[in-house]
Amino acid sequence: MNVLDVLAGAFVLSGSVFALTAAIGVVRFPDTITRMHAATKPQVLGLLLVLTGAAIRLRGHPDVGMLILAGLFTLITAPVIANRVGQLAYREQAFRDDLLRRDEMAQRDDAHRDEA
Repeated sequence: MNVLDVLAGAFVLSGSVFALTAAIGVVRFPDTITRMHAATKPQVLGLLLVLTGAAIRLRGHPDVGMLILAGLFTLITAPVIANRVGQLAYREQAFRDDLLRRDEMAQRDDAHRDEA
């Protein structure tokens, strides 16, 4: 076992911990907005760490390109999906008001109503 194998194992293990915390957050958090946060931010970081560890372990193998594509696809799609889920949850009032510090969507909606 060399240094790169240990590094790959560390990346995979740390990524797995992030994915586990994301799964726990999805189960434990009280509303859609906080669950959406847990489902996107730590999960994406965890996946990228696991893919990095796999790429280090597979160095020189043609499948490394697929790992890079999977990571890029996740980076491109996860924020868009999170944004859409958040907007839908806000419109459906599927969140707890007491957990919001600032309601920027209400300010934006008020501005749009004033323009119309």
